[in-house]
Amino acid sequence: MASSSSSSESDPCPQRKYKYDVFLSFRGKDTRRNFTSHLYERLDNRGIITFLDDKRLENGDSLSKELVKAIEESQVAVIIFSKNYAESRWCLNELVKIMECNVKDGQLVIPVFYDVDSSHVRNQSGSFADAFTKHKLRYENDDEGIQKVQRWRTALRDAADLKGYDIRDWIESECIGDLVNRISPKLRETSLSYLTDVVGIDAHLKKLNSLLEMKTNDVRIVWIWGMVGVGKTTIARAIFDLLSSKFKFDGACFLPYNKENKYEIHSLQSILLSKLVGEKKSVHDKEEGRHLMARRLRLKKVLVVLDNIDHEDQLDYLAGDLDWFGNGSRIIATTRDKHFIGKNDAVYPMTTLLEHDAIQLFNQYAFKNEVPDKCFEEITLEVVSHAEGLPLALKVWGSSLHKKDIHVWRSAVDRIKRNSSSKVVENLKVSYDGLEREDQEIFLDIACFLRGKKQTKVKQILESCDFGADDGLRVLIDKSLVFISENDIIQMHELIQEMGKYIVTLQKERGELSRLWLSQDFEKFSNAKIQGTKAIEAIWIPEIQDLSFKKKAMKDVEKLRILYINGFHTHDGSNDQYLPSNLRWFDCCKYPWESLPAKFDPDMLVHLDLQQSSLFHLWTGTKKFPFLRRLVLSRCANLMRTPDFTDMPNLEYLGCSNLEKFPRIRGKLKPEVKIQVQRSGIRKLPSAIIQHQSSLTELDLIGMQNLATLPCSIGELKRLVKLKLSDCSKLKILPEEIGDLENLEILEARCTLISQPPSSIVRLNRLKVLTFAKQKSEVGLENGVYFSFPRVNEGLRSLEHLDLSYCNLINEGLPIDIGCLHCLKALNLRGNNFEHLPQSIARLCALQSLDLLDCKKLTQLPEFPWQLDTIYADWSNDSICNSLFQNISSFQHDICASDSLSLRVFTNEWKNIPRWFHHKGKDKSTSIELPANWYACDNFLGFAVCYSGCLIDTTAQLLCDKMMPCITQYLALSNQSEGFLESAIHFFLVPLAGLWDISKANGKTPNDYRHIKLSFSEEMKEFGLRLLYKDESKLKALCKMTGNNDEPTEHCIVKRRVSSQTLQLLSLWFCRAMACAAAKEFARQLPRLTKQEQETEDVDNVSIFGP
Repeated sequence: MASSSSSSESDPCPQRKYKYDVFLSFRGKDTRRNFTSHLYERLDNRGIITFLDDKRLENGDSLSKELVKAIEESQVAVIIFSKNYAESRWCLNELVKIMECNVKDGQLVIPVFYDVDSSHVRNQSGSFADAFTKHKLRYENDDEGIQKVQRWRTALRDAADLKGYDIRDWIESECIGDLVNRISPKLRETSLSYLTDVVGIDAHLKKLNSLLEMKTNDVRIVWIWGMVGVGKTTIARAIFDLLSSKFKFDGACFLPYNKENKYEIHSLQSILLSKLVGEKKSVHDKEEGRHLMARRLRLKKVLVVLDNIDHEDQLDYLAGDLDWFGNGSRIIATTRDKHFIGKNDAVYPMTTLLEHDAIQLFNQYAFKNEVPDKCFEEITLEVVSHAEGLPLALKVWGSSLHKKDIHVWRSAVDRIKRNSSSKVVENLKVSYDGLEREDQEIFLDIACFLRGKKQTKVKQILESCDFGADDGLRVLIDKSLVFISENDIIQMHELIQEMGKYIVTLQKERGELSRLWLSQDFEKFSNAKIQGTKAIEAIWIPEIQDLSFKKKAMKDVEKLRILYINGFHTHDGSNDQYLPSNLRWFDCCKYPWESLPAKFDPDMLVHLDLQQSSLFHLWTGTKKFPFLRRLVLSRCANLMRTPDFTDMPNLEYLGCSNLEKFPRIRGKLKPEVKIQVQRSGIRKLPSAIIQHQSSLTELDLIGMQNLATLPCSIGELKRLVKLKLSDCSKLKILPEEIGDLENLEILEARCTLISQPPSSIVRLNRLKVLTFAKQKSEVGLENGVYFSFPRVNEGLRSLEHLDLSYCNLINEGLPIDIGCLHCLKALNLRGNNFEHLPQSIARLCALQSLDLLDCKKLTQLPEFPWQLDTIYADWSNDSICNSLFQNISSFQHDICASDSLSLRVFTNEWKNIPRWFHHKGKDKSTSIELPANWYACDNFLGFAVCYSGCLIDTTAQLLCDKMMPCITQYLALSNQSEGFLESAIHFFLVPLAGLWDISKANGKTPNDYRHIKLSFSEEMKEFGLRLLYKDESKLKALCKMTGNNDEPTEHCIVKRRVSSQTLQLLSLWFCRAMACAAAKEFARQLPRLTKQEQETEDVDNVSIFGP
């Protein structure tokens, strides 16, 4: 830490809402490409919203309004002081603003001193003095400028006095990790501050807490029951956030629910298991999911919220039996339907708001932070009265009336009164009436068929219709009509959706039907049994596979812009059908005709998807599609040729997968087009793709099982970024010209017959991901075929991930210069047959993950690089375990005792504590007896420790039997990897040099201390410990003496009553046995020695560790 001065790290402003978590202030030319970018990436990976002005100009005397606002809207500011920081007036003005926010708003400020001394910052000396000399000259005759310079000096002094980091005292990655870990809890402290805005939250939480009874260790379910829009989800989310932050659970999951996914229970089971177990789980069948949940969760204390239960299957398959969950678990479920609630279940009935709470909620949305004028009091009471205490209606109406004058309010209330109905959904229509025409169209599209879709796809569809998607969605979000849920899904409340569909129903009654989304309505439409079809703009039928469709059905729908039909057949066998040319989005799976209509000229078409269709060709003659961006013709078995792409200048994606013959391509595609021909029966890649499409950026050939070779001309695809060849099961070689793909970043060739990549592959210096992995069952399919990777020759300079799992690699299969891959982060060698690895692996300076599982001939781990922290190996092999800790010891040879010992942790996915660890336990704190003379100088390396669960700090103590003070060491454990699985185990070594403090030993030696005590900061599942020596052969001799070789144990104890003469002889033979590792001789002499007893003494508890 650079300074011990206090800073305001308590929650400075719990009521304030921040747009950003962290603001980064830095000198671009000093740290943009190193420390700052690394810090930003780590913050972003942790989910911390960070403002980084990546395009900063860093000149001028004033900051932009946007930058000032960003500083004010950030909870934490990190200032990265570097040598040239003070040269920039921009940076200094940033600093002044940050320090103002520190004083005024309690913003947390953390300085980082990057290659600069804090005193230089505080006193403006060193490089800072040079900078201020220039500033002083610049403003020499400018009083205002001189005052500005003084403000800069004050800000620098104040900032330098805050608690921060001097990067020179740290390894950079560890400094960044510690900084992020320091920031994260401060954000969590304020993450619950939103609860203060939830009307009536205290009363809700008090009642729910009484039902949850968190102090009891049973498993219970609590229901939140009430009508739609009453706030069940809001309260459920609040109690979930509160409990998950206050209590320790093995896993927690808030599972939102909506109509679109209620028939995909297995998908919800996958989400639930993944979040609770901590590893990605894919469930393909709900019955499988039920059994999996019962088996995996029965010992876990979990917190689960099941939102909006409205179907029996949801309850049966997501929480069908409380016995599925471990003791202390709590299940919270919300529902509108009381019959789902069990007879003995705890229920919290949610009622509508009382008048004073309703007024408070309405004012939050109608007036935001402003105090309402008295002229609005009476009309506010009218609105609240019509809402009948329903929170959703209050939010929607309040948002729609925000910043409107009293006349608009009066008009809105009058409309509510005129359309008065017992159904609140009709009253909600006023929020729709207040939208602009285009926003109304966007709202109805979402309500009728786009709800539950990815935001990206929704925007594509809306933009294809010339709607301003970004602005329209922003308006709907501001009006509380739409929101973006997890995974970037467009969502709206069911009541709002019902209101949208209700509006379309009203249109239908007026003979102005605008949208069709129900199959029964489409049947009536196609048979001319429905009126008012001329106004139809969109048809979206996703849930039916077979529809009757007559050729004349579409002639009256000239306004149709969206047509989506997921499979149908026709009773009319002719090809004389009709489609309106106004179409913008045409998606029709299993299109039944041989071509599109001759008179179909959709010159505004943006998206055309006709996969699994009966097409022989798209059309006859020439047609122009100037706006077409995406063309999907996958699995069109009869398709012989494509259209001339010259008339599609904006085409971005061409999908032609599952074809037996690749259609002839005519014309030149748009630069940077993506072509996908997955799982086709094509034997040879068409030369036209390469000869005429040199701007191709992505080529997907996955699953082309008949493809045996790639043409040499593939090297002409100079812009190619991704090449996917996985599951091309007959592909044996790659051409040498593959090395000419100078922009290639991803090359995937899993499950092919490639056994020797061309030497030119090392010329791919932009390649980041490379895989030749095989399936486990494929190893050895062809006898004598071994994989061989070419010499690196300092190539592959950007490679980060290399996967050669199950490639049948032997000792010489990896190049001896693999250590030249200086950017390699992950190396997967699982399932290979080598006995040892190249020594140069130790030079992989970026390597973080090494996978050596299922390498059955490997007997010891290689010397690995210092920053490696995740290793997958066979920990049931004692030699593997021993070699790991011998490696760790070599890293820690220079450690000495200090107040807090920072130790590297190595992580692995493994189920149990390996048997190599003699002492095992599950207690939070445990004391382990050490054998006599356990410390051997120049042989004892330290205490090898393994434990399962989360990464937690530990305390180690050496204890003496003779009432001497113990030696205590705090162990700060660190690992650069994030997102550990719950099943992970962690390895670390406590070196004696880091534990033994001679100043606290009171003249004693290590052997005077007979116990080691480990205390873990939190509960963990299991741990193991072993004494580590350079040479354990002597220990094996001693272990044989005890007659306990079958099971490794904590220690073996020999108890004898022997004379002093015998004791001397014992010592003599003991030393001889240790010197020659001859335990049998020691055991054989023992009976003879004991017969010479003349005097007796007690010798108790001579303890040694097993092998």
